[in-house]
Amino acid sequence: MCKKRSDGTKVKDLQIIEKAMPYFMPERIDAVNMFTQPIKCEAIDKFIIEQKEKTGIHYSYTEILIAACVRMLYERPKTNRFINNCVVYQRNTISISMNVKKALVDNGEELTLKFYFTGRESLPEIKKIIEDEIAKNLAKNADVHETTKSAGMLCKLPNWLFKFAMSCIRFMDKHNFLPKKLIHASPFHTSIYVTDLRSIKLDKIYHHLYNFGTTTIFAALGKVQYVPVGDRSGEIEVQKQMRLGLTLDERVCDGLYYGTSVRLLMKYMENPNLMMEKLPEPELTGKALKKKLKADKKLAKKQERETKKTKNKAK
Repeated sequence: MCKKRSDGTKVKDLQIIEKAMPYFMPERIDAVNMFTQPIKCEAIDKFIIEQKEKTGIHYSYTEILIAACVRMLYERPKTNRFINNCVVYQRNTISISMNVKKALVDNGEELTLKFYFTGRESLPEIKKIIEDEIAKNLAKNADVHETTKSAGMLCKLPNWLFKFAMSCIRFMDKHNFLPKKLIHASPFHTSIYVTDLRSIKLDKIYHHLYNFGTTTIFAALGKVQYVPVGDRSGEIEVQKQMRLGLTLDERVCDGLYYGTSVRLLMKYMENPNLMMEKLPEPELTGKALKKKLKADKKLAKKQERETKKTKNKAK
């Protein structure tokens, strides 16, 4: 077994129960917890209208949800862990996978996209990353997305060879031999898989977690509903809500940590103004600082070489 993975770093300082859980529940489907989280729409709608009037920019519920997920993953790093072959890893990146239909018809082509973030981006920056990636892949002359391209190559194989190839890929992934390029292209190797069911007029669902890949959380946003809500005085009012179906791998952290993380997710989701500013870069010390300085030095040398090449070509 290869000790290193391109998408994660092995977590060493685990408590006894954290280390033992993957051995009690070796498959991701064994460790699934599911619950519904209601989302109040009033503050979100107010924010969307205000931003449209001030800047002319329209934010969608999906973009706000993805931005809230990115912030949660950054500020609550245990939620960005995954289990592979009973070993706990901390992801090196924050990524969100999502399916996009080119047209809302039965035979409409479907794309699977994967967005990468640092976790410190503001909501406008996250919106731009999402829109740019979608626009690039929906354009008429667009290159086939690497995820679709990889799947397409496998689907061209005969059934028996396809099955054999997938067995090899699963084995390589389990033992940390899967190439970085395949992990980067795979939508199943992601922090959170998001689906918005409002566009097809469905309520939230509890989507399963894939045993293949590393997805730890699946978030399914349901259609808008008007729900009677009572307060402590017994007064009833009708409230506009959406319901978020969450499916979680319980092995990466305990219930208290997950509960606090989901409350943080709701805080950002129901108060999008909190995400309008970019988060500051963390202060680095020790190994992290040395690693950054080394990377900066390597980048500077690369830029210097490219500059020299450009000058030589000009001559």
